[in-house]
Amino acid sequence: MSQGPRSGLAAVSSALLAMSRHLEVRDVLKTIVASARELLDAQYAALGVPDDHGGFAQFVVDGVSDQQWKAIGPLPRQHGILAAMLQEAKVERLADVRKDPRFEGWPSAHPDMSDFLGLPIRDGDEVIGALFLANKNCPKPDGSCGFNAEDEELLSILAQHAAIALTNARLYERSRELTIAEERSRLAHELHDAVAQKLFSLRLTAQAAAALVDRDPARAKGELHQVAVLAAEAADELRAAVVELRPAALDEDGLVATLRTQIQVLDRAHTARVTFDSCGVRALPAAQEEALLRVAQEALHNALRHSGADHVDVTLARRGSGAVLRVTDDGSGFDPMQTRRAGRHLGLVSMRDRASGVGGALTVESAPGKGTTIEMEVPGG
Repeated sequence: MSQGPRSGLAAVSSALLAMSRHLEVRDVLKTIVASARELLDAQYAALGVPDDHGGFAQFVVDGVSDQQWKAIGPLPRQHGILAAMLQEAKVERLADVRKDPRFEGWPSAHPDMSDFLGLPIRDGDEVIGALFLANKNCPKPDGSCGFNAEDEELLSILAQHAAIALTNARLYERSRELTIAEERSRLAHELHDAVAQKLFSLRLTAQAAAALVDRDPARAKGELHQVAVLAAEAADELRAAVVELRPAALDEDGLVATLRTQIQVLDRAHTARVTFDSCGVRALPAAQEEALLRVAQEALHNALRHSGADHVDVTLARRGSGAVLRVTDDGSGFDPMQTRRAGRHLGLVSMRDRASGVGGALTVESAPGKGTTIEMEVPGG
């Protein structure tokens, strides 16, 4: 590299340290892409993690604005040069990617790219990603490739460490998911045992009261009093279980981090692009944070399962001393009044109940063919 081996080594070291600081997969991907672009002084960088259906579970870019990215449209498929890197697992260094016979074009809003350097990210024999750079910032006499053999070597080193960082991040996320699943399973068993015992006692006591009503009203009254006590105890057991079932990540990481993690998982799992953004949100009382999380989950479920949306955007922003959550999709939309008359609530009743239960309010804006926006506002504590 032009800056010399000492500064080049320092840049590689900084990139590797940056990757090691992150444990969430999407943060690792963003760091890899930004580090690669800066290290090799390119205009554009991207990293795609393939899925099993000919597309990409994740695709992260650097050097492209959010507005440009939205205008480009759906994620690319595994074809052309990207497919070659994934399937043949070899480095691609081209003077002009547009002149390669495998090039199949790109959307009209896509930035124009010429010289190109790409290579697979491998974990053993498995290709877990494709990393590429385009448009190196340097003179290119006679249309030659700006990327050289030294760039290729540096990117290969970065890709090897990227594979380690990405694998570690995946293992970390999987470990957290398993821990949460195990804890919920334990609580479910405890809830079943405790409440089942109470309900069984409640049933027997009610039967005894019914048998005594005619021949011994006084004893029947005593049994009915016991029914009330048992019912109250069962309600307390349920309430305690609900408190325990509050998402562990919410207590540990707070609402913003929990939402970001869950939305990253949904973004990987669905063909729709799911994004999250937050601005100035302060910690809120536990009940409000849980209500916001549950409403976000319900709204996301509707958008991803029923609307046919290509994009779902979630934002969480500070409003006064409270916060406002907004979930917007570009899906098929619906007529809220018609849906209500038909008795199909799409979870809207439970969302409104959650909002009002913490002193907040929920609004729904939708129309057939116009997408849907669900907004929930809660006051500060």
